Amino acid sequence: MYKEPESKVWQGRIDHDTDSTYFRYHQIVQITTEAKQGSIGLIGFSCDEGVRRNNGRVGAKDAPFALRKQLAPIPWRKYSDDFSLIDFGDIICEDQNLERAQQELGDKVSEILSTGKAIILGGGHETLYGQYLGVRKAAGPDASIGLLNIDAHFDMRSYDSQTSSGTMFKQILDEDPNAHYFVCGIQQYGNTTALFNTADQYNVQYFLDEQLDSLAFTTELNNFMDAHDVLLVTLCMDVLNAAEAPGVSAPSPFGLSALKVREILRQMASHKKTVSFSICEVNPLLDVDNRTAKLGAYFINEVITNSFD
Repeated sequence: MYKEPESKVWQGRIDHDTDSTYFRYHQIVQITTEAKQGSIGLIGFSCDEGVRRNNGRVGAKDAPFALRKQLAPIPWRKYSDDFSLIDFGDIICEDQNLERAQQELGDKVSEILSTGKAIILGGGHETLYGQYLGVRKAAGPDASIGLLNIDAHFDMRSYDSQTSSGTMFKQILDEDPNAHYFVCGIQQYGNTTALFNTADQYNVQYFLDEQLDSLAFTTELNNFMDAHDVLLVTLCMDVLNAAEAPGVSAPSPFGLSALKVREILRQMASHKKTVSFSICEVNPLLDVDNRTAKLGAYFINEVITNSFD
């Protein structure tokens, strides 16, 4: 279920061997299984079993490698001599055992959070449930967790028969009275009326894709972030316009622009209570010229950069 990190993916152009102002990600990332104080840890979740169960198009299990490959050549901005970016490898879902893989991911995320912050490279959006398990374990049972989701879908389907990539937020809200859900980018035609009703029943704070330029959105987002002890951020790449992110299970013609998603991510990542970020639903099998994976890598870079603010 666990694959140790590999150095071979962290390759790229080298402009200088010793002057750090020339460095790129592949020159600063550390390959190890030991956490360091104040570090940001990368952990992959090689899984799309939840997408399969949700009748989606599989392939997101290959995203952790694709995201690392696109992140490797991005120029690195030096912030602190004490900072470490560590690659902890991948959790792999075997034999369609999604629940066990999510638990393994949660344990690893909790371990990373004991010394720093965690970035999870999904995987289908079922990645989120494992991410949550790790944040809850690290934060303790009484901490108020704010779940921040940038997504076209609520992911609050019934899980009476089985869990999937469309059920996680309902699972969490059913299990955890100290978890609260804020989602932005929701598309009216991507969710049934029943799902809107479910969101209302669970007191979910949500904003449609067409409401994100309003003052009300910015105000409510800031209020939500300030109200909780710990913040978890997750990005489902199918929230983006299909022209900018074609490599997803459920592409969206009316999706958000990459610039709008970047703007929102900056707000969320820079908040002092944000401890974890996951990027989900990048599907290399459906991608065009690595366009979606590269955009995903840029979003990861934005999160890392704004974690220093």
